Amino acid sequence: MSGCGCGCGSMSKGPGDASKKILETLAKCDGPCGSKDIVEATGLDKKVVSDQIAALKKNGLVDSPVRCKYGITSAGKASL
Repeated sequence: MSGCGCGCGSMSKGPGDASKKILETLAKCDGPCGSKDIVEATGLDKKVVSDQIAALKKNGLVDSPVRCKYGITSAGKASL
């Protein structure tokens, strides 16, 4: 892991910068948010958002209650 910025492998220590931005954005949403909303709110590249969401879902910090929409889990809130 050479500091690629994607947050891979760093989830056990807490979310990386991009992951944290995504989690903070999701925490502010009233309901599930789409990737486009997250990209606009964070200013991150859509590929970065997609990769981060996949990692966050794998780690149980984000869920997908509606197809192509994402929400923060209680574990995600606790990690902030």
